Amino acid sequence: MKEISSARNLTLLMDFYEMTMAAGYFEEGYEDKVAVFDMFFRKVPDGGGFAITAGLEQFCEIIDDLHFSEEDIAYLRGKGCFSEKFLDYLRHFEFHCNVWAVPEGTPVFPAEPLVIVEGPAIEAQLIETLLLVTFNHQSLICTKTNRIVRAAAGRPVMEFGSRRAQGYDGAVLGARAAYIGGVVGTACVLADRQYGIPALGTMAHSWVQMFPSEYEAFKRYAELYPTNCTLLVDTYSVLKSGVPNAIRVFDEVLAPMGIRPKGVRIDSGDIAYLSKKVRRMLDAAGYEDCGICASNSLDEYIVRDLLVQGAQLDSFGIGENLITSKSSPVFGGVYKLAAVKEDGAYVPKIKISETAEKITIPHLKNLYRIYDTETGKAMADLITMHDEELEGETTLTLFDPVETWKKRTFTNIRVRRLNTPIYQNGKRMYQTPPLEQIKQYCAGQVDTLWDEVKRFENPHRYYVDLSQRLWDERQKLLNEYGASV
Repeated sequence: MKEISSARNLTLLMDFYEMTMAAGYFEEGYEDKVAVFDMFFRKVPDGGGFAITAGLEQFCEIIDDLHFSEEDIAYLRGKGCFSEKFLDYLRHFEFHCNVWAVPEGTPVFPAEPLVIVEGPAIEAQLIETLLLVTFNHQSLICTKTNRIVRAAAGRPVMEFGSRRAQGYDGAVLGARAAYIGGVVGTACVLADRQYGIPALGTMAHSWVQMFPSEYEAFKRYAELYPTNCTLLVDTYSVLKSGVPNAIRVFDEVLAPMGIRPKGVRIDSGDIAYLSKKVRRMLDAAGYEDCGICASNSLDEYIVRDLLVQGAQLDSFGIGENLITSKSSPVFGGVYKLAAVKEDGAYVPKIKISETAEKITIPHLKNLYRIYDTETGKAMADLITMHDEELEGETTLTLFDPVETWKKRTFTNIRVRRLNTPIYQNGKRMYQTPPLEQIKQYCAGQVDTLWDEVKRFENPHRYYVDLSQRLWDERQKLLNEYGASV
């Protein structure tokens, strides 16, 4: 079974300037000129302390299937601006780049190279949009989901957003990203079929309205699905009819079978107040183990506030605010040239701006994470030149790349290189782990962050520093172009 991203040819999913630049490189004889590009982001969505990268599996599927069909060639010929020699180059197009990426589910921070592409300039340029749309979307949803999951404080969160997603891929791949971020399942059946994400759900208000009475609707549902009986109790009145009818059905249908009910769901009203009342009613009826699920346009702040208010809730169904990251709907990843290779040596390239955060970090690089061996916590990240090997180091002194007088020496540490080889000369070197393993890895890596970094408001700044050599190289280029930071 093909994955959703490889069910059709996505090679032309690009901005037109990528094609015009590629054609220009070809006409200049640059088809073999090696370039280095970085994909990174500048700001964490929602003002959070970290983001989580996702989308590597789909990126690999796309790269594995890169090709220009005869229909693509005919379309490009019709634009009237590309030579037949260039079109013939596209007809025989092959991918030869080296690619390094941070594994899916890893917490990441602004300015870090999440994906590095090194190879023929034409090839590296043509995949810009494909790369960005893949990582930007899933990283955004994964990051938002993890905020919501953390707000739920160990209570299960379900992804209920398919109908509000930005298109079909947004629904299915959004569910995948949400699963990595920590949800226990999805309402999307296709996401279950495609990726094995547990499909969950009970009933809509229309089920209740379809029957002559709420009681009959509940009764029939319990008869059909006795071992997974969760009833939606707010169609008419949660306290006056919904919960009393649910309890009656539990007594009359499930109890004689020896089956305990799964729960009830509240989708409207003052959920904090209602959940307390519902809990008391269920407990009084002998259903202390019957869960209460809340839905209805929830996000991390509402979930957190509900729990602060003492809401008696056991799980949450989150829809539009999760699947669209409604409060911060753009991840903002960019793809910038970092170096070109001439006569076997890397020539660093920098993009300068009057906005400091838009000044790029030049050169082919490595990204390392420093862990305290005693606590297991991540202490800082370090971006270095590509030939600086730090794994195995137990002591490092880092300095802030902006406030350079700030220095700290880390001892008793473990250093891990985050940028993992994915492709070598166009050949896949990386086997994507099973989705469940990625999810578990994500939870474990988020746990390595200090609670201060995980705050929703005013999170502690996690330091991402530059090695001395890389900082010197950057300053040299800034001075050369007459800039300063």
